[in-house]
Amino acid sequence: MGADSGPGAPAAVPWRKVLYERQPFPDNYVDRCFLEELRRNIRVRQYCYWAVVRETGLIAQQVSCVAVFLTLWSYMEQGDLVPSAVLWVCLGCALLGYGLYEILGGSCVRERTRLADLQSSTIFLAFTFGFSPVLKTLTESVSTDTVHAMSAVMLLAHLVSFPYAQPSPPGSLSLNAALFGSVCLASRLPGALHTFTMLSCAVLVFALWPCLLHRMREKAEWSFPWAAVLVCLAGVRGLGSLWPEGALLLLLALLTLTLVCPLLLVHLQRHKDNIHGPWDEAEIREDLSRFLN
Repeated sequence: MGADSGPGAPAAVPWRKVLYERQPFPDNYVDRCFLEELRRNIRVRQYCYWAVVRETGLIAQQVSCVAVFLTLWSYMEQGDLVPSAVLWVCLGCALLGYGLYEILGGSCVRERTRLADLQSSTIFLAFTFGFSPVLKTLTESVSTDTVHAMSAVMLLAHLVSFPYAQPSPPGSLSLNAALFGSVCLASRLPGALHTFTMLSCAVLVFALWPCLLHRMREKAEWSFPWAAVLVCLAGVRGLGSLWPEGALLLLLALLTLTLVCPLLLVHLQRHKDNIHGPWDEAEIREDLSRFLN
């Protein structure tokens, strides 16, 4: 950079920060007021520890949802759960969740009618039940280890790509990954009714429950931490009945995710040192939508 007293910078001509006129200064010249516009950390967000802990509860409960689903699948594979009983429980949970979703909706405008919701549910159940024998034989030519590996990768992709700021919309990557993993696992169950039951549980856990949880976060904030804690306890308890060491690992992972990681984020936030000044790209804050018409 040049200086005010450097060569090629006459004191009689004031320097202007413009590009549309020729000036008797080098191209890289700046005056001594250049660094006066320096600003530090003007966009750094200061986090509150317990607010971050609350937000990580959504991630923790989603991990626990996967643990609950795997627990149900394992019990059904071993023959310890009757598919008809699981279906009745899923139906009761779906009706209870739908009623709670409607109550929490309050006076908001509905995009769909209840009749449309009933029709969609009926069509889904009919098609899933009809194609269950096909899905049951979908991976017969694939080894069990490969099926388990594909399911693990798909469930991991579900957790990584899950839109934690909003519920999974139909066709999203996370929902498709979870359903693909569910189909792979369901194809290893003893019968077609087991497959239908497992897919119904997958839709309930991976599609409907996130929507209800999102509504709870919006309309009843006090209920969200309790719901997340209950799901986490259910995941640890269910996994503990099959694999105590795995339940201990899951518990440690959840505690690290909800307590240690927020503490680390808040601590590292103090060491941020972002600088902003006249060298930054210009930001157009004016509404330019009128030029797009």
